[in-house]
Formats: sequence, C-alpha cells, structure tokens
Amino acid sequence: MLPYALKGAIDSQFYFINTLSRNQDADTKLIRKTNLEILRKNTSDTINRLKQEITNLNEASSSSVSTTQSLRDSVSTLESDLRVERDRTDSISFLGIDFQKSTYHTMVWVMIFVFAIAFIASFFAYKKSKIDTVEHQKTANELQDELQSFKKKSMEKEQLLKRQLLDEQLKRNS
Repeated sequence: MLPYALKGAIDSQFYFINTLSRNQDADTKLIRKTNLEILRKNTSDTINRLKQEITNLNEASSSSVSTTQSLRDSVSTLESDLRVERDRTDSISFLGIDFQKSTYHTMVWVMIFVFAIAFIASFFAYKKSKIDTVEHQKTANELQDELQSFKKKSMEKEQLLKRQLLDEQLKRNS
C-alpha cells in the first residue's frame, strides 16, 4: 500500500508521509527510511522530468525565436520586393525614360489633344484651300470665257473692218 500511495504529486506524497510518521514530541516526527528514500527518488524523478521539460521548452522557444526571426526577415524581404514591384507597376518606360503612370497618361492625353487640334486646323485649312481653289477655277473659267468672247468680238470686228476696208478699196478702184 505504501508504494501505491507515494505515486501522486509531490505535495500529496509529503502530506501522506507526514500522516504516516509518528510524533516524537511536538516539533519532531519519525519517518521511516524506506518512505524517505521513496519520496527522495520520486522528488528526484520529478525534478529530472521537469528539467527535461524545461530543456524541451527552451529548445522549442529557441526554435520559435529563430523561426520568428526568419519569418521577420522573410516579411522584410517580401515588403522590399513588393515596394520594388509597386514602383515598377506605377511607372511606365517611354523612350527609355521612366515616368509615373499619371504623368505618362497626362502626357499622352496632351499629345492626343495637340494632334486633334493640328488635325482640325489642317482639315479647315484644306477645306479653305479647296474652296479657294474652286472659286479661282470658276473665276479663271469666267475670265477664259470672257477672253474667248472678247477674242470672238475682236475677230468679228476685225473681219468687219477688213470687209469695210476691202469695200472701200473696191469702191476706190472702181
């Protein structure tokens, strides 16, 4: 019965031995040597077991610390990589020069606006030239027609004058 009773927690084992021991006087108790050896062995085993647990926990703690440190290093590396990727995705290379996306978009829209204005100005200049060309061709055709009619009238007048001259010469000669 004694070894079975000395199997629990150390505190309960001390209490059990204290109750089994005889009192010699008010401050002294007599403890059997075998019970004391069993208690010493159990205490030593408990201390060894707790030392082993402390060692295991320290090893787990140090591995946790190293794991935590490696994870922190990994997080800092990932943050650095993320920063680099954000910088790369937030910029556009145009003609070998890196621009922020907003600057690039503004520049593209300004170029589109300038090209649109140039196109509209060219279109209206072309339209005005076309209208001027058509008007000049009309004027040239009118002047050509006028010149032809003037030549025709001049020729008729010349022919009339030649006829009159010929008639006068014939009259004189006759």
